[in-house]
Amino acid sequence: MSENLVIVESPAKGKTIQKYLGNGFEVLASYGHVRDLIPKEGAVDPDNGYAMRYEIIDRNQKHVDAIARALKKADNLYLATDPDREGEAISWHLYELLNERGALKGKNVQRVVFHEITKRAVQEAIANPRDLAYDLVDAQQARRALDYLVGFNLSPLLWRKIKPSLSAGRVQSPALRLIVEREDEIERFIRQEYWTMTAQNAKNGQAFNARLHTLDNHKLDQFDINNEAQATEVREHLLQAANGKLLVSKVEKKQRKRYPAPPFTTSTLQQEAVRKLKFSTQRAMRVAQQLYEGIDLGSGPVGLITYMRTDSVTLANEAIGELRGLIEQRYGQDKLPETPNFYKTKSKNAQEAHEAVRPTSAYRTPEQVKSHLNEEQFKLYELIWKRTVACQMIYATLDTVSADLTAAAGSFFRASGSTIRDAGFLLVYEEGLDDRASEKENPLPPLEEGESVTLNDIAAEQHFTEPPPRYSEASLVKVLEEYGIGRPSTYASIISTLLAREYVELESRRFTPTDIGRIVIRFLTEHFTQYVDYDFTANLENELDEISRGEKAWVPVMDAFWQPFHTLVDEKMESVNRSDVLQSREIGIDPATGRPVSVRLGRFGPMVQIGTKDDEEKPVFAGLRPGMKLDTVTLEEALELFKLPRQLGDTEDGKAISTNVGRFGAYVKYGDQFASLKKEDDPHTITLERALELIAEKKIKDAEKILVDFGNGVQILKGRWGPYINKVIKRVKVQARLPKDREPDSMTLEECEALIAVVAEAKTAKKGAKKAAATPAAESAEQPAADAPAKPAKAKAAPKKAAAAKKPAAKKPTASKKAPSPKKSAS
Repeated sequence: MSENLVIVESPAKGKTIQKYLGNGFEVLASYGHVRDLIPKEGAVDPDNGYAMRYEIIDRNQKHVDAIARALKKADNLYLATDPDREGEAISWHLYELLNERGALKGKNVQRVVFHEITKRAVQEAIANPRDLAYDLVDAQQARRALDYLVGFNLSPLLWRKIKPSLSAGRVQSPALRLIVEREDEIERFIRQEYWTMTAQNAKNGQAFNARLHTLDNHKLDQFDINNEAQATEVREHLLQAANGKLLVSKVEKKQRKRYPAPPFTTSTLQQEAVRKLKFSTQRAMRVAQQLYEGIDLGSGPVGLITYMRTDSVTLANEAIGELRGLIEQRYGQDKLPETPNFYKTKSKNAQEAHEAVRPTSAYRTPEQVKSHLNEEQFKLYELIWKRTVACQMIYATLDTVSADLTAAAGSFFRASGSTIRDAGFLLVYEEGLDDRASEKENPLPPLEEGESVTLNDIAAEQHFTEPPPRYSEASLVKVLEEYGIGRPSTYASIISTLLAREYVELESRRFTPTDIGRIVIRFLTEHFTQYVDYDFTANLENELDEISRGEKAWVPVMDAFWQPFHTLVDEKMESVNRSDVLQSREIGIDPATGRPVSVRLGRFGPMVQIGTKDDEEKPVFAGLRPGMKLDTVTLEEALELFKLPRQLGDTEDGKAISTNVGRFGAYVKYGDQFASLKKEDDPHTITLERALELIAEKKIKDAEKILVDFGNGVQILKGRWGPYINKVIKRVKVQARLPKDREPDSMTLEECEALIAVVAEAKTAKKGAKKAAATPAAESAEQPAADAPAKPAKAKAAPKKAAAAKKPAAKKPTASKKAPSPKKSAS
């Protein structure tokens, strides 16, 4: 019997902690969250103090049961989930579930937290338990309720006004707005031409360059030389005036210091992993979680880094002492500053961020642990180790030189260079940059005022201004942090949600909004301006932080958000027309018919339309090709789309071959059969020869799929989950499973026909039952337009008062009435 039961979130972490605690302790995992809001309207009840209706997450039911069974044998329960709001909430949910079952009677229940999984940290946490921090629970509850209310009210509005299956989020929408606005900025960008003049010089055999700085006593701005004729004139004038020599008229030497970057926070760790390791933010957090929870180094699992969800850049004193010892030993006394380097945490939320992300032991070098890590674990650990060590090293010292080289009176070039005098922390680590080149050494030859250097030539180079770059994952995370949108622990999920909803695409590691993403954010920006405003979102995050610190009550914060939001959703549901939202754009006239050509979003995606619904002749439609955008497609490009289907020729047996684009992509049709085009194939340019290749491949694939062919339309085919019987009845495929104890070649035609008949009869009965159940109103209802979204089941914008749950969980963590702490309840 174990006297003490410890609950953590993951089994990997559990194994590591079990090793440190030893006999008398049993460590079990909750496998993440144990409860969540019921996935239906009314899960949060604004009319009843935002009471929340929870249910156990199905996949974790067995883990909760296992914890309850183990608790019967224990005297003490230690809730040791992660040291942040989510971890606190998981502990609270588990406490509530166990208390409802009566499993806590007579048990001593306590909360323990540690920011690194080391023997010392774990044992110290067990020796110094605390009560549940209800301020943190309140903050997490408020965040969950806000996200639910926004999603369950805005999403049905999007279904009605744009298309089904869309979603809007409190934090994802401002993030999408950033990406869309950057794309708009790029499209509005107008290139400007400018020229630079570079002197190509040499002294004592060493070549170096200098940029024209001042011309005829005028300091040059970027666009002062903006065409080839002007550049040529300036070049010839300076070459003639210089006559092969430039006079060194001024030399300025300085020393500059560069200081190391602070240790990692969640945000900066994600940014550097994207920049330097080419990880996604999600991958970076997954690998960091593995390093935190423990890696087997030969004698059992060891936590290699501290907790990876933090806003702090501070380090524990003992960690600093260890780092200074390592630096002196490994890099020398001269690379160690006289006093430790201290960094200031920008985040106000100090409760959740006690320490930066660092190795649990600096002496555990990347080389020592490499053989125990996979490639991505090693890369991330090495990044964290180097950044942490560098942050406690001396600054780098650079010698900089700037020299003015005169070509003619009032006209000179400027050469600048730098050399590293003392590398300092650069011996170990240099922080990456997003969209500009890293600083490089550019040594110049020794230059003295009054001497001359050889001018070999002057290069006149044409340039054009560049639009602002699209966001990468790293730069998006950086700007989200700067705006205060979301929290570092949520950045990875924000990005994955935008990609999963197909609001954005990641091309060449840069975000591009899709047409649907642009339409959604323009709708929200126009009609819900305040709720996608960057400052509003950031202020709401600050209020959640204030709740977590006990400075604000959560229900008044919810009221201040919900009341105006709820009213606005109801108003927009009635006042906004779908046709206005879909932003149809007329792009010209079809020369063949004289009818208008427009682009808009249809039910199955962006499309071109010739004609209008008011015309006597019905409009015709064509879907946009990949890469085409509603905002930029031209009339010529649009008309090309109507050249499908293309007739390519015939097969050897006389079947007509054509190519087209359907709901599921581009295809070749031969007779009544179809073959999908590959990614590299284009239906507008594919040749007959290529189409025949695809048809041949399809026939081979189909032949391999046929196990038995009875010759009258009944076949036994190879399926993903085993062989099955197939027959087409009135152009509808009917499929039946084979009996488990039968092989395909043992089946007779009569047996297959009988099995098909049973399935067909069941389908007919089911269809008849549905038809009988339909109401007269439903049968006579007007059918929606071809591209209209299906109506949501309920048109309600706001959840009405929910039926009271047996035990509303949200009543516990309110600012006005706190739930008893576990310690008090247990006693």
